[in-house]
Amino acid sequence: MRRENETELTDFTLLGFFPEFKHITAMVCIILLIFSAAFTGNTLLILLIWLDSRLHTPMYILLSQLSLMDLTLTSSIVPKMAVNFFSGWRRISFLACGTQIFFSLTVAIAECILITLMCFDRYVAICNPLRYPVIISHKACFQMAAMSWAGGALTSLGHTAFTLHFHICSPREIPHFFCEVMAVLRIVCEDISAYEKAVVVTSILVLLLPLTLILSSYVLIFLAVLRMNSPEGRNKALATCSSHLCVVGLYFGPGMCIYMRPGAAKTPKLNQGLFLFGTVLTPLLNPLAYSLRNKEVIGALKKLMRRYPSSR
Repeated sequence: MRRENETELTDFTLLGFFPEFKHITAMVCIILLIFSAAFTGNTLLILLIWLDSRLHTPMYILLSQLSLMDLTLTSSIVPKMAVNFFSGWRRISFLACGTQIFFSLTVAIAECILITLMCFDRYVAICNPLRYPVIISHKACFQMAAMSWAGGALTSLGHTAFTLHFHICSPREIPHFFCEVMAVLRIVCEDISAYEKAVVVTSILVLLLPLTLILSSYVLIFLAVLRMNSPEGRNKALATCSSHLCVVGLYFGPGMCIYMRPGAAKTPKLNQGLFLFGTVLTPLLNPLAYSLRNKEVIGALKKLMRRYPSSR
């Protein structure tokens, strides 16, 4: 009995999302369908890049890492959310909460770093194509991926440790559908003004600075594209860059609204909606943005379907 009471004092309760919404069951089912489609799409994209030798280029290797990050992010949040909803069990242990914060932050930060590096890849490919094989070698590509994961993990480790070391007010109810840093900070019983400043500094370094570099790079890229003599090369470059810009908006938009918008902590419902978009819809739209307008990916898919035809 004493151990159960101690567990209750360390566990958290997830309040879920939109409790006043009448058709919440239908909404959760739709989220699960989107999650299944996103999981299938990203897994398929990783397999295509891995199986087709024509896609063994730095751009597609980095894209496969982005899909892997999407899989990690959505899989660390959506299944637990669905289990809690259908079982009615909303408790989450201290360790599980810390794990969820760590993985969600790691992947979110790693994605921002990786997308910035993907922009650098496109900049070199278009503005300095002769030196592209030297600058963006396969070794440099894997170093970029490792840098993204390591940067996300180290930054996340610090924020996870700081967030969970604060004294939490009873009844330890988190106004969210998963353990998220800003939601946990809302139920802290201490003065966290200094830490909130650290969150703002991290947001500037992870969101605003990379976004500035990305937009500056794309100004130079578009100027270089306009100077191209080949219409085919111009169209191919524009198609690739437009897909990447769509992904930039999908990742950086919700993050900036949550962590850099004044008074964001006072609008938990809007934050939950933005997190649903970032953790469910973005992983679905990412493979679509790169595959629907990409002849190489579509060609690899057709080749895979011919190799493994469906049984009749």
